[in-house]
Amino acid sequence: MKLKQSHWVAIGIAAAVALAFIVGGVVNAVNSRKAPEAATAKIQDPLVQVALIDEALRPYVVSVRGRTESNRSVVVRAETAGPVAATPAREGGFVARGAVLCRISTDARQATLDQARALMKSRQLEKQANDRLAAQGYRSQTQVLQAQANLDGATAQVRQAEVLLDQVNVRAPFAGVFDRREAEVGTYLAPGAACGTMIQLDPLVIVADVAERDVGGIQVGAGAVATLADGSTVSGRVRSVGRDADPATRTYRVEIEAPNPGARVRSGLSAQVKISTGAGPAHLVPSTTLVLDSAGRQGVRYVVDGERVAFAPVTVLDETPQGLWVVGLRGPARVITVGQSYVSEGQKVRLPAPRTAAAAPAAARR
Repeated sequence: MKLKQSHWVAIGIAAAVALAFIVGGVVNAVNSRKAPEAATAKIQDPLVQVALIDEALRPYVVSVRGRTESNRSVVVRAETAGPVAATPAREGGFVARGAVLCRISTDARQATLDQARALMKSRQLEKQANDRLAAQGYRSQTQVLQAQANLDGATAQVRQAEVLLDQVNVRAPFAGVFDRREAEVGTYLAPGAACGTMIQLDPLVIVADVAERDVGGIQVGAGAVATLADGSTVSGRVRSVGRDADPATRTYRVEIEAPNPGARVRSGLSAQVKISTGAGPAHLVPSTTLVLDSAGRQGVRYVVDGERVAFAPVTVLDETPQGLWVVGLRGPARVITVGQSYVSEGQKVRLPAPRTAAAAPAAARR
């Protein structure tokens, strides 16, 4: 019997429905087998990597920004009036103590000194004559004393004239750098007018503004190192610690004195200053291990007994190419170096299985 077209359509529909049931059963069976495996994967503890870091004795330092300053800076001024006749000192050059920076015209000062010296010579002769006559009984003691007084007065006039003449030389009050000239040849200087500025750069002073939380650990005489912008370093010791805070910044001025032969380091340079405040236990950790906890504190996560995560707030002492020296951990610590950002305190974690003895030589060969 020949089947009609409608019969063939019905048979095709029935076959399709049967095939759909068969495929659905197979898929459900596969999914039922995978579900326990996925659940098992979800409940596994996270895998992290740790590094065992031992405690070491490390100098404690306070690191602050600072700047270099001259030990002394003085505006050298004229003591007498007159036009500048010469400027022997070179601007920016090193000068010795007592060197002439500006020389004022002598005018009549030399003549006044010559006149005072002539008068003193006359008084000396009068004194000698009175002494001889007094020895012969021709002069009284009063006349001898008057002659001595006249000689003393003339000597004082000579000294006064010498001082006035020397005041035309404006001299360096200390050895240092003649940093800036204020008067040129021909400039008229009144008493108190500036000839130029002298600065003393040896020793050099490094000034740092230290926060109130750190200043308590800094003592006079403590060692300090300043790193300048060009990478060079200057070492010295703390010479003073301020007692009164800056009202605007609430910081305290700390001065460090450092030798500076030849005025090698200039005044006004920025510096990163590290001041020693003692020594104590510290840990050298990779810089990537630092994280923030839920309270915003900076620290590291480490693994304690029971393979659970703990958090320790730390303070960074120093930054080196090998890592960061931090304070806050105690004793040997298993610091999490990989995965520290994806775990939380109290969470249980898994550690990589130790390599077998056979695996180690194979790794070495590679």
